Amino acid sequence: MKRLVLCLTMVTLLLSACRRPTELAVEWQPVDNSVGSWKFFRSEFTLENRGERELGSRGWKLYFSFVRRILDEGEGDATGIQALAAQGIRLSRAGVAKSGDYYVLEPLPGFVPLRPGEKRKLSVLASDWAVLKSDAPAGFHIVFEGGPFGADLSLAVPATVRLDAADPKQTTRFEGDVLPVQTPALRYAENPSFQSLDLKARLLPTPRQVDVREGEVVLGGAVGILHAPGLGGEAAYLAAALGDVLSASITTREAQGDAGSERIRLSIDSALDVDGDGDKDAEGYVLEVEADGVSVVGSDAAGVFYGIQTLRQLVPVEAYAASVNPTSRPAVLSLPRVRITDVPGFAYRGMSLDVARHFQTKETVKKLLDVLAHYKVNALHLRLADDEGWRIEVPGIPELTTYGARRGYALQEAQMLQIGLGSGGDLAQGDGVAFKPESPTEANGGVAPRYQGFERATLNFVGAGHGYYTVKDYEELLAYAAERHIDVIPEIDMPGHARAAVKAMEYRFRKYQGTDPVRAAEYRLVDPADTSVHTSVQGYTDNFVNPCLESTYAFLAKVAQELKARHDAVPGARLLAIHAGGDELPSLAANVWWQGSPVCQQNPETRGLTDVQLFNRFFTRWGGLITATGVAATGWDDIIHHGLDLPGFIPMPWSNVWGWGREDDAYRYANQGSRVILSHATNLYMDLAYNKDPDEPGYYWANFVDEKKTFEYRPFDVYVNGTADRMGNPIDPSAWATKERLTEAGRKNILGMHGLLFGENVKTPQVMEYLAFPKILGVAERAWNPELPAPDQMPALWARFANSLGQSVLPRLGAYRPVDVRGELPDSVGVNYRIPLPGARRTGGKVHANVRFPGLVIEYSADGGRSWAVYSEPVSAQGRVLLRARASDGRSSREVELN
Repeated sequence: MKRLVLCLTMVTLLLSACRRPTELAVEWQPVDNSVGSWKFFRSEFTLENRGERELGSRGWKLYFSFVRRILDEGEGDATGIQALAAQGIRLSRAGVAKSGDYYVLEPLPGFVPLRPGEKRKLSVLASDWAVLKSDAPAGFHIVFEGGPFGADLSLAVPATVRLDAADPKQTTRFEGDVLPVQTPALRYAENPSFQSLDLKARLLPTPRQVDVREGEVVLGGAVGILHAPGLGGEAAYLAAALGDVLSASITTREAQGDAGSERIRLSIDSALDVDGDGDKDAEGYVLEVEADGVSVVGSDAAGVFYGIQTLRQLVPVEAYAASVNPTSRPAVLSLPRVRITDVPGFAYRGMSLDVARHFQTKETVKKLLDVLAHYKVNALHLRLADDEGWRIEVPGIPELTTYGARRGYALQEAQMLQIGLGSGGDLAQGDGVAFKPESPTEANGGVAPRYQGFERATLNFVGAGHGYYTVKDYEELLAYAAERHIDVIPEIDMPGHARAAVKAMEYRFRKYQGTDPVRAAEYRLVDPADTSVHTSVQGYTDNFVNPCLESTYAFLAKVAQELKARHDAVPGARLLAIHAGGDELPSLAANVWWQGSPVCQQNPETRGLTDVQLFNRFFTRWGGLITATGVAATGWDDIIHHGLDLPGFIPMPWSNVWGWGREDDAYRYANQGSRVILSHATNLYMDLAYNKDPDEPGYYWANFVDEKKTFEYRPFDVYVNGTADRMGNPIDPSAWATKERLTEAGRKNILGMHGLLFGENVKTPQVMEYLAFPKILGVAERAWNPELPAPDQMPALWARFANSLGQSVLPRLGAYRPVDVRGELPDSVGVNYRIPLPGARRTGGKVHANVRFPGLVIEYSADGGRSWAVYSEPVSAQGRVLLRARASDGRSSREVELN
């Protein structure tokens, strides 16, 4: 207790003695993307002293993360750019390693002090371009050296981004970029009209056959569920789900050879042939709602579970809305009389979630799993390790999480990783002392309490740099997923994207080298004498594991065995595959991977091998370590780009960017006999921004991706999707004439597809849900129904899907409560799906408006937002008019202006 009082006293003294030596604020703005053609752009940092003391020429440093590479002095065409050195400023990569996206801005002796109330602009050249606010630098914090008691003082700095959507220099990547910035008029022209929907159109994914009969069936009072042996989990799930929307007594009972009097019956018919092709249909089901009750017959337990999900979607939307308040749950439910027969088109229907860049808690992932299960998604690919974090406990190698799962202000990286992607731990602390940001606005990055968009009013610390799943946590997730018939595929990305593991094992080496040299070197991943020079896409120069060290394979064997042990410990938690990574090693044209490693030259098995040969050797062994556990090896298709023949390997082809030359990789692999999981960036990367609106979160290196892109994706003929390149330029269909087409035999090797959500910008659970929903709904639909009609029929199909989202699917999501069979989850209602901005135009003095998902409410204001009215028909309004879309859960889109 005395120690606690002493610590609190010291913190109080620190705060009082060093209450902000100065009040600094930063504004950042891209100015011109046309500098040097498309190779680099100019931006401006504006420093503002809002305090009462001047910011002097020494004793402080400003740190931040920036995904763009800041050009070195003299690099590129610097005509008209004011040199930072002339202003007494040095800008360079931060930390001892000088690796990654972490930068520091510091004064030189010639820096003219920044006086109170003064602003100063600093011009900077950086690579590529910046047209969205997601491109902006983030995580600004100022460090004052030698504070009280000799400790550095690190404080978050309020920072804003300014980007003028009307300025082509700020929103055009280069002269070849013809993609327009989103406007109300563009949206108005694209948005579908309202249409009435039949029952089949309201269900997602769309069932194969829906036979609607006259009348309704009422559930209420005492509702009994009779289930066949082996379906107790499915029955309990259904009971909990009904209990969320129905105020009734709900019981379950296993059938003992009797028909029973229960109103709901769950059973299995292992010979069920839904599509009539003579073969058993895995995961198929027949759902009947008749006067005598509800029957769900599945070809297996998964089929029964999916029939239950369709049954849940028959519950009126109004019942879900009422159930938000538990005391207002209806006493009865009316269901339509219907017979539904259904079976999935793909065996693998997944989502990939990156929890390495920004950690997502166990509770967040559980909620996601439950929502995914509702739409019959059956696989979750978890990216557990990357440069910025290691997120899974491995018994016997505690340093992976005590070190590799933490990042903060740690220039020496002695105890944790440095800050990355604009975020660290809650306190952003490490080598020095840091305090939480002082205002709620700073603490949450400017995100409003009722978060909807990603306006990034400030660019401060948000996101989970710390965090990992303990053995117990991970097994709990596996059990939760297995109950929902979702298989979890863990990814450990190697040999690149491995900085968290590399640095953690170097920390382990330092810890034991003086007392236990054998233990110190047991899992070491790098050759300390390696002089190879390479830089990853993300700017890392030290994120490779060495393929010539036996300790590398000892590490990988241990990790693979422990992952398998976690799945083996959980009944029903199948481990179909371990994902081996393999992506984004930098081009060998300008990089050396391992040729500078003395270990590689001294090892008789690797001496004289080229980098490509070392790469192939690495994956021969890494893949073998995975298959030795009894599971398949999957990974990014980069693994087999160099001709490696890895028996049984399941590639995930991703780099199909239109015009880059690898558009047909997936089909070549499938035609050659490999089982393939489609992962195409142009249509399935959900972390890419919805559209070219500066306020939309996400990157856009491969494309802009929205729910229409995922819905219209053609798994068996992706070339139909290649109508325009990522800059908006039309592509002549003849461009695909020489590309390999999928054969009939190849079609059978397409296991399925998934939507992928990488985590660089996923700093909160709300952002995760915003980027995933409704994009993943398009994935769920297409994975269940991969066959598509002719392209000229797609507009009508899309219009029906958009209406289904607006009228039925999204209102349910807004009131969605995860089905909690055990009562373990915190109460959580609603999904933070993206609400689209309305479209609008002014014609004949009247404002016309519409919305992408008909069924959402449109509101308008003619008085600058002081009052709002519901739009129902064109209205007469002069001057400036604001519009927004509103969902049934009360959330609104961002406001748009018609002027």
